[in-house]
Amino acid sequence: MSQTFPPLKNDLFLRALKGKDVERPPVWMMRQAGRYLPQYMKLREKYSFFERVETPELACEITIQPIDELEPDAAIIFSDILTIPQALGIDVDLVPGKGPVMGNPIKTVDDAFSILAEDVPKKLQHVMDAITLTRKELNGRVPLIGFGGAPWTLFCYMVQGEGSRNFDKAKAFLTQQPDASRHVMKELTKATIDYLKAQITAGAQAIQVFDSWAGILSPDDFNEWSLPYLMEISNAIKEVPVIVFAKGAWYALERLAFKSGASALGLDWTISPEFAREKTRNNVTLQGNFDPTHLLGPIKDIELKTKRMIDRFGTQRYITNLGHGILPNVPVDHARAFVETVKNYKSEP
Repeated sequence: MSQTFPPLKNDLFLRALKGKDVERPPVWMMRQAGRYLPQYMKLREKYSFFERVETPELACEITIQPIDELEPDAAIIFSDILTIPQALGIDVDLVPGKGPVMGNPIKTVDDAFSILAEDVPKKLQHVMDAITLTRKELNGRVPLIGFGGAPWTLFCYMVQGEGSRNFDKAKAFLTQQPDASRHVMKELTKATIDYLKAQITAGAQAIQVFDSWAGILSPDDFNEWSLPYLMEISNAIKEVPVIVFAKGAWYALERLAFKSGASALGLDWTISPEFAREKTRNNVTLQGNFDPTHLLGPIKDIELKTKRMIDRFGTQRYITNLGHGILPNVPVDHARAFVETVKNYKSEP
């Protein structure tokens, strides 16, 4: 059922995504709703992580906190990429100091073939409710981004059972059980498409797909285990623009630009603006790629580095963002300096 929402007052982000002319680049930050905000920390003391994610009123409040505080050009719904593994029967817990831990990871072929993408949107209705509520509460101030994890990244967690630097168990499973791995990837792709389409119906105005662990794959393995599924997801979603963020996969920029079907590509900080523009040949909007640790430096340095980054990318077909999520120890004033620098940007005559 389609929803009715207030008219959008700031469409800068959506125009940049669609390659339309903009007066300046839009700006938002990955993980902008989170631990660097004192008002978020107050809620964190009262509620567990999944209580915050699964309570639409809390997810809505957290999503809007950075909009009130920093006034960026887009909001992103407060949720987590591991909602899909949860919907597929994987027990997910967030252990302080360790991160996500799966209580029943995929260890065998039978475990893999038991993964079936059934009723995923229904099982994650709290996310859709949060999106609808947030769209209404935003009252058209900025667009709302929905998101999901890419199949390869979700596979990593579901097989490894926890976070890892190299996800050796997940990569070994690919090599030793390719048929079972393909089954999981296929089901994850179906689940992701269903989930993201439900987010759009609920009110999401753009979608970002996070392939956070793409960079641990070789180029050939990326072509086999990541790219086809990213393409399938992007090509299935025609209702709103899609941003693909394949962190660390600098070698795949050209393929992503011309094959993924995405409206925009997210960039981490290891890629120069010139390299990214050369490889993508202005075929897609680029998003990124400020190193989040630079937000810990003096405000004057943040302003200079932000302005230089925009100078190098150019103002068109560009969305200013970080190269990964904002760090929890970033002072709010430093995050504000980043956003304000973009909003006040004027190119040299």
